[in-house]
Amino acid sequence: MGLTSRSLFYTVTFGAVLCVALMVWVWPRLAGRGVLPVLGRLGSILTTQLAIMAALLLAVNSWGQFYGTWGQLLGRVDRAPVNVNEMTQGAPYATVGASKDGLVQPAGPQGIDKVGGIPRGPAEKEGKVQSVRIIGQKSRAINPAFVYLPPQYFQKQYERHRFPVMVVISGYPGGIMNLAQHLQVPQTAGTLLAQNKMQPTIIVMVRPTIAPPRDTECVDVPDGPQAETFFTKDLPDALKSTYRVGNDPSAWGVLGYSSGGTCALELAMRQPDVYPAAAALSGDYKVGSDPTTGKLFGSGPDAKQRQREHDLIWRLENMPVPRVSVLVTSSRKGEKNFGETEKFLKAVKQPMTASSIILPEGSHNFQTWRREIGPALEWMSQQLTFPQDTADKPKQ
Repeated sequence: MGLTSRSLFYTVTFGAVLCVALMVWVWPRLAGRGVLPVLGRLGSILTTQLAIMAALLLAVNSWGQFYGTWGQLLGRVDRAPVNVNEMTQGAPYATVGASKDGLVQPAGPQGIDKVGGIPRGPAEKEGKVQSVRIIGQKSRAINPAFVYLPPQYFQKQYERHRFPVMVVISGYPGGIMNLAQHLQVPQTAGTLLAQNKMQPTIIVMVRPTIAPPRDTECVDVPDGPQAETFFTKDLPDALKSTYRVGNDPSAWGVLGYSSGGTCALELAMRQPDVYPAAAALSGDYKVGSDPTTGKLFGSGPDAKQRQREHDLIWRLENMPVPRVSVLVTSSRKGEKNFGETEKFLKAVKQPMTASSIILPEGSHNFQTWRREIGPALEWMSQQLTFPQDTADKPKQ
């Protein structure tokens, strides 16, 4: 039985209940003062506690998906190179620095050495990470972000170049620090740049919710938070006004893990004129409501249709297929989304193209995603145009 299988959980839970019942039944027979009764009592307590603890740990692991297989639990981690499989088929704004329009606001420590252990050094050689707040004019939302500026952004030969942008979204309830420290997005990007495996790219790291603690799932909630508007209108407007980024959609892509990966796919397929490229690490293929999200689609007669339109496989089968490129990841053993990933890839058709990373074994955690983030950034870089266009020459 697999580590995350229901049959194992039910078996261990039944065993724990049985141990409790047996201990209650045999306890009067172990009431003596001799060595054997004392050992019997200790043995029954220990066995019962171990059984209960095993059931609780399995429940926690099933919820958090910390270990997907017995091999991962025992430390047998596959470190083979990861390959991308090509599957082509048919409020007022504020400012950073001297930005004229003011779309992004400084928030917290500035400097590349402050985030996730990135090496210290001059921006012209190492790049820079800025801690900012993005304030949405249309959504009226405020979202913290880290903005990674590559070394080339500060080099004189690139002073008139506009750079491509990757919007990288964390899972829920994780925040942007997870992207910097645990997923190591800026560090990985810096390594790929140094190895000429990735073109110079601005990376914006954000969380998926715009109304914490509620999980907004990148959805425009009727009479509620407008998360899709924030990601598809406010965030691009903010970056275009503040940084030298490409104006054409060919310079923009979105990437995420877990619920952030779901957001990435949703944003690209629903708004292909904003994000024509998306990568999802262990994402889902539809959005549903639960206690953390509340009623994302409202409660009126149109709620069911709104929810259906956030089912990506349904969209591929019933709506015009967008001209986008997507990358999805999963594991044959240890990840719950493997079956849906296969269905999604089979449903993709022209003019949409799809690629995938399918590991033999993995789970829903950073150990797996750190194996995938390098190839995913490399793939995304190949989808974006650089230099996208030329900025006005800076004033001296």
